[in-house]
Amino acid sequence: MDNVTVFSVFEITRHIRQVIETSIEALYVKGEVSNFVHHSSGHIYFNLKDEYATLRCTFFRNQNYRLDFQPANGQSVICYGHLTVYEKGGSYNLNVMNMTPAGLGDMQAKFEALKKKLQAEGLFDESRKQALPRYPERIGIITSPTGAALQDITNVLSRRYPIQAWVYPALVQGPNAAESVIKGLEYFNHEAAVDLIIVTRGGGSQEDLFCFNDEKLARAIAASRIPVISAVGHEIDFTISDFVADLRAPTPSAAAEIAVPNRDDLLNYLNSLSQRLNLSVNSKLSSSKQELSSLALEFSRYHPQKIFQTYQQRFDMATLALEQTKQLLREPQIAFEHTRQRFIYTAQRSHENRLSKYRNQLDRMQEHLNFHFQQKFDTLKHTLLLEEQKLELASPQYLLQKGWTLVSKDDHIIRSSKEINQGESLKITFHDGKIEVEVTDCK
Repeated sequence: MDNVTVFSVFEITRHIRQVIETSIEALYVKGEVSNFVHHSSGHIYFNLKDEYATLRCTFFRNQNYRLDFQPANGQSVICYGHLTVYEKGGSYNLNVMNMTPAGLGDMQAKFEALKKKLQAEGLFDESRKQALPRYPERIGIITSPTGAALQDITNVLSRRYPIQAWVYPALVQGPNAAESVIKGLEYFNHEAAVDLIIVTRGGGSQEDLFCFNDEKLARAIAASRIPVISAVGHEIDFTISDFVADLRAPTPSAAAEIAVPNRDDLLNYLNSLSQRLNLSVNSKLSSSKQELSSLALEFSRYHPQKIFQTYQQRFDMATLALEQTKQLLREPQIAFEHTRQRFIYTAQRSHENRLSKYRNQLDRMQEHLNFHFQQKFDTLKHTLLLEEQKLELASPQYLLQKGWTLVSKDDHIIRSSKEINQGESLKITFHDGKIEVEVTDCK
């Protein structure tokens, strides 16, 4: 190594700069403007690009003050200047001395032409776009597995609404990127069961994002049977994929925010619904309890058992009254028997011949008393039989044996045909059993 010349990076870069600046004269370069920045210092920085390459350009303030138009990204221009090397960055660039417009850039023209074509076919119409699922269970993400966009999306999903997220590793820049994204759409549409697809990548220059202006990719997004969110670049970037997708998100993080609900908001909403449901159920239970108590009270008044108990009490009272009447009739009879015995005893002792007379009188009185007693007894017995007959005629069991039936619905006695609707089930009680029927007609 002692005999080898070792150069520093600066020396190499400076040598290349000298070679370029001395061997290449000032020249004209045509290209499309991208990444245009007009710095507060007055200097202008931008890139000139075409389909195959990109050239960094610097347009210093002391040169651009004569510029008579405002350059814009996508505009095709012709620049005149010297090639040089930026030693610190190790990159070559064009120091522009003059710039003139050369018409709309080729890439921008292709973008506008494709946009106009697909719009005429209706691929941008809101009517054909699918609604996003409100509560997706699985999300498919088509992006670069090493890009910041994937990290942004997974961070938002884990914070807002943890969910299964399947990633299809795709190219998101370069000539093969569109085909790679199309394969991701086909994979999620035919092989992986997901509810929503997010096509995304981070920011970049227009040439970096131009793969998302591919016509085949646009038609693949439009044909997807699964809703697609396009989140390409930053908020100011627009691609054909954004227009044809079911929804366009300004950033990858925004796509994740749109794709899933907020878990905290859902929990608050569910808690609110639970409270409202509890209040409604408690109110309904309270109302039903009051209605049930009222119906139970009304039912108890007309229950056959209640009616039977009422007549049973009346029968018991009548029986008790009869017993009391019999007791009242026995007391005079007992008193009479005592009087008769005393009379016989007195008569036997006073005079024998008067015995016959008193005996005759006694017999007549006995007959008279027996007659009245029997008459009173028969009257009371007849009254008792009438009461028994009334009680028997009023008995529900008697009515059932006579051919009447008891119709009820849900343990509620039916008293009117207006209480019955077609198709309802009824219970009919006979004297010897019960049956259940279904109402087929109401008249």
